[in-house]
Amino acid sequence: MGKKIQTPPKSFEEALGELEQILTDIESGEIGLEESLARYERGNFLIQHCRSVLGAAEKRIEQLNKSPESIPAEAEEPADAEGSA
Repeated sequence: MGKKIQTPPKSFEEALGELEQILTDIESGEIGLEESLARYERGNFLIQHCRSVLGAAEKRIEQLNKSPESIPAEAEEPADAEGSA
């Protein structure tokens, strides 16, 4: 049995919404075993996708915290303008 290629969601929020729907569907008990397994597999894919997105965001935040010089100059202007006034 070949592994089904999964399509990633367009956004993190879309992935969470889909995960919530999968959980609701499986918990309802109204879908069969095969469909439950397919949705469980999709849910695992979505969880990995969300972890990846969160990991990338965490790395970006760490980089921003380590290098304040990467903040655009316009973000610093108000403080400089007050000091010279």
